[in-house]
Amino acid sequence: MAAPLLSPDYQNFLLIYSICGIVAFLTTYLVMPRLIKKLEDAAIVGKDIHKPKKPIVAEMGGIGILFGFTIGMFLAIYLDPRPEFPLIITLLVILLVGMVGMVDDLIVLSSKEKLLLLWLAGLPLILIAPPNVGIVYILLIPIAVTIAANLTNMLAGLNGIESGLGAIAMTSLTLSCIILGKYDVTVIAIVMLGALLAFLIYNRHPSRVFPGDVGTLIIGACIVVIAFIGRVKMIAFIVLVPNIIDSLLKFYSAGVMERQDHAPTKIGDDGKLFAPSDGFNSLIRSVLRRPMSEERVVHLVWLIGMLFGALGIILAYVFKNSII
Repeated sequence: MAAPLLSPDYQNFLLIYSICGIVAFLTTYLVMPRLIKKLEDAAIVGKDIHKPKKPIVAEMGGIGILFGFTIGMFLAIYLDPRPEFPLIITLLVILLVGMVGMVDDLIVLSSKEKLLLLWLAGLPLILIAPPNVGIVYILLIPIAVTIAANLTNMLAGLNGIESGLGAIAMTSLTLSCIILGKYDVTVIAIVMLGALLAFLIYNRHPSRVFPGDVGTLIIGACIVVIAFIGRVKMIAFIVLVPNIIDSLLKFYSAGVMERQDHAPTKIGDDGKLFAPSDGFNSLIRSVLRRPMSEERVVHLVWLIGMLFGALGIILAYVFKNSII
């Protein structure tokens, strides 16, 4: 049964967790300007193809998210040693997934290579699987990391869409875990939320930096970690529904494609985006029923994420005395 909501003991832990989230926010916020400059100097950049002038923007900015998350988690481990082992495993998995993202950003892995490496990165989660579970459940854990990381990596390409959706998902998971009294995973959601919100300041329209795979992959991996450690798999599934819809639309319209084969959304002379008449379908292109600005498209996709995030919170409240 879940711990009583906001018991005095839990309130103390929430204070500690909030401090960790603030530290993650400040760390990412303060490191990003320097990181952006370093990435630009190293020519780790890309064109923002959804702008008329196609400006050059720094890539792999998700390193800042990873750095802020790491510092926040180290502080959590220091301040609250009770769930130390799960937090260490969480940090290990997120760092490994982030490394896969870095490699993919730099040399472009094939789909099979990335899937294999993400599966390997998710293996440490097996060490904190609940007792007396079957082998199928254990094998599903790294597979879930692989799937979720790819889901949050696929719904991307517009300023702030990935980090914004990630922040929405983490907000939903944070509030859901508080409602359910999930001491062990509340801090994970809060710390990732802090890092994502700080990154969003630089990633929102007009973006100064893109997250790269190092930023997008760790969002999905973090959601899975929270789902399995906190036993909130249904809520995690719900917050991922926008990403699931996007992947299904792409798969049914074009099958399995390498990322470099994706034809980009077009931009008109008026600066508004529009979906090409041919090519694959996606959640973004489904929103683009008529030409509209990039900001409006992103806000509409965020709104979809908020609706499912709210549904997750409602589910947590309804079933707060059950394991979901």
